[in-house]
Amino acid sequence: MPHKIGFVVVSSSGHEDGFSARELMIHAPTVSGWRSPRFCQFPQEIVLQMVERCRIRKLQLLAHQYMIPSKVEFYISESLPEYFVPYQAERFRRLGYVSLCDNEKTGCRARELKSVYVDAVGQFLKLTFHENHLNKYNIYNQVALVAVNIIGDPADFGDESNITSREKLIDHYLGHNTEDPALEGTCTGKSDYISPLDDLAFDMYQDPEVAQIIRKLDERKREAVQKERYDYAKKLKQAIADLQKVGERLGRYEVEKRCAVEKEDYDRAKEKQQQMERFRSQVYEQLRLHSLVDAELVRRPPDLPLQPLAHSGSPRHQQPALSRPREDRAPESLRAEPFLQEKPPAHPLGPPQPATADQAPPAADPHFRTHVAGAYSKTWSYREDALLALCKQLMQMPAGAPKEELKNVLRASIFLVRRAVRDLVTPVFQASLKLLKMIITQYIPKHKLSKLETAHCVERTVPVLLTRTGDSSARLRVIASNFIQEMALFKEVRSLQIIPPYLVQPLKANSSAHLAMSQMDLLARLLRDLGTGNTGFTVDNVMKFSVSALEHRVYEVRETAVRIILDMYKQHRAFILEYLPPDDNTTRKNVLYKTIFDGFAKIDGRPTDADTKAQKKAATEEAEKRKKEEIKALQGQLAALSEIQAGVQEATAGPALEADSQDTEGGKAAARPAPEVPAAHYLDNLCIFCGERSESFTEEGLDLHYWKQCLMLTRCTCCRQVVEISSLTEHLLTECDKKDGFGKCYRCNEAVLKEELPRHIKAKDCNPAKPEKLANRCPLCHENFSPGEEAWKAHLMGPAGCTMNLRKTHVLHKAPAPPPGKGPATTKSGTSASKVGSKIPTPKGLSKSSGRTYTKR
Repeated sequence: MPHKIGFVVVSSSGHEDGFSARELMIHAPTVSGWRSPRFCQFPQEIVLQMVERCRIRKLQLLAHQYMIPSKVEFYISESLPEYFVPYQAERFRRLGYVSLCDNEKTGCRARELKSVYVDAVGQFLKLTFHENHLNKYNIYNQVALVAVNIIGDPADFGDESNITSREKLIDHYLGHNTEDPALEGTCTGKSDYISPLDDLAFDMYQDPEVAQIIRKLDERKREAVQKERYDYAKKLKQAIADLQKVGERLGRYEVEKRCAVEKEDYDRAKEKQQQMERFRSQVYEQLRLHSLVDAELVRRPPDLPLQPLAHSGSPRHQQPALSRPREDRAPESLRAEPFLQEKPPAHPLGPPQPATADQAPPAADPHFRTHVAGAYSKTWSYREDALLALCKQLMQMPAGAPKEELKNVLRASIFLVRRAVRDLVTPVFQASLKLLKMIITQYIPKHKLSKLETAHCVERTVPVLLTRTGDSSARLRVIASNFIQEMALFKEVRSLQIIPPYLVQPLKANSSAHLAMSQMDLLARLLRDLGTGNTGFTVDNVMKFSVSALEHRVYEVRETAVRIILDMYKQHRAFILEYLPPDDNTTRKNVLYKTIFDGFAKIDGRPTDADTKAQKKAATEEAEKRKKEEIKALQGQLAALSEIQAGVQEATAGPALEADSQDTEGGKAAARPAPEVPAAHYLDNLCIFCGERSESFTEEGLDLHYWKQCLMLTRCTCCRQVVEISSLTEHLLTECDKKDGFGKCYRCNEAVLKEELPRHIKAKDCNPAKPEKLANRCPLCHENFSPGEEAWKAHLMGPAGCTMNLRKTHVLHKAPAPPPGKGPATTKSGTSASKVGSKIPTPKGLSKSSGRTYTKR
């Protein structure tokens, strides 16, 4: 008869923090299920391994209320490749797909339960999830699955005896009884009959403990029918119907209690807990009064909180028959342990069970029940002694022990380690770490167990250890962080690349400051130890995490994120810039980004923003000092000239008066100097840039000269404006119509297309520029030459100058030297007007920015 099939999660494409695919192995009202990563790529995949090769008859999916995939495909396989080798598509056979509704009609408030009837044989089931339905709630474009259920029966393979023994073994451990001749011919005796108790809806809406009792009563009902005790069977049937209502009610109470805990409304949570216990006690008392259950069935440990387990309702976690020996009572008390949502095995001496990630497999050594009792003791010294004794026992296990027994002992030990890691007493916590280290570095290599077992140990303990890094005790935080770093460097763990992805999970907004700081510090340390080459760390995941951490509320977290980004820049340089905003004045208003970009400059050997400002200030002060000295010297010279002129005038004053009295009017007129020609006429027929003078330099002639011939000018290839070659770089960066497409290279100080800038910087083959005070920089030939304005003329016009000036095609005529006192108009300080920005006439269309005038820079 088909029944519920146990399974474990082998792999998944990824998951959001706190919503691992392993959650699918738990069926209870409070489970969260699996969620894909935010903004993930599709399709997403999950691979399940059933307890053995089975014939699947029915598949059930419980979808999320708004993270809904548009389609889910099913694939089945007999086997898988070796662990950690990508799953080959040809090994899976496609069964088909189901489409899920977008849930708009319910306003994304209901969850869809999809049931699919199939007939396929295999041991591995792959679920493929396609793109999500869009709605206003699913802002990260995720898909999710709350629960999955597999119903089937063992596949018919091997000889008849093997089939019988295998079916009996699986049915025994899953709580089923297939040998029920009294039911043959009835509806429950049909070969294709599926019990409602195996349906996914039963587990997802029932209190796990009540579901356990219902299954026991259902077994008794079938036994009563077999023995023809129909009155008793009728009474059990009514009790089962009533208990289903009770279980649903308790399930609602549990959900309400969890919601109150999430909202930190602990008074309401306590009220709901007490309400559940009162109601549960009343129901159990009624069952006892009607002799439907005995004390063994509903007995709960008195010294532990009465909290049911999230997954105890699953058939693969059911307790054995009530007539088990006394040594089986210890796991029953462990079932309600409040901190571990899981339980130890219930079959210590029987045949081995298929181990799942949330269930510790049976240990064959009887002394191991002893260690469990000590680990659950209320006295901390007993708990510590139990862990140390278990560590010693595992070290002494013989190398030739059966592999299955070794695996069961390992997984049971990891179960105890997970509980001890949460212990508040430091010696117990340290003993758990000692046991975990011994298992990974000694036990597994000694017995040559597979990497799968090492991965199981790490995956089951690292999340718990990470929570301890946020402990209120500084000592425990340091111990936990140091052990995680040490474990990541174990040669058995390092190759698995399991720990790094945990450290780059986004920081939760409501996480404690200690937890966030410990995660950042641990990431920084492991990056130095492991790097980003085949370690689980990549430039992408580290930079995305670090950039998001720059916005964290805790200063220490932001500071460590800056340090990590700078460390990454030392190794990867230009690739890091892709994850950061552009380096401009707007970005630098943020102190963190200013610190980051200044740090980049120091790493590259460039001056920082502060250094540049200091240099400019020093240069300005030096120029002002020189100017004052020049003015002072000029004033001294003027004073000396004034004294000489005064002496000359005194010596010639007498004779000059006599001569004046004897002169006639005509003589006076002849003695007067002729009026001077205005200095502005000196610029006629002259190119003020190259100094060439020509009678053809009329207004139109100069226009042509500027446009095609002047060796000091060039046309911008982007906007076609005529600009001075000496200011071409500044034009491309600040004035050109296409200035947004250019960036400045910090090595050569020239304008480079932004799309080519990363490659240009990375190549490092450009000629480095010298400081402006020491040399000019030619944007045509990219050479450095002597500073000063006249040096530009020598470089661009001289025969040994720039080799890339395409206008150097004709011989320039040097302008004649100006007559004394007829040079270009000068300022009071003696500086040429063309050098201080005086506007001179130019032809129309010379510069779009200046119209009929051109500003000489």
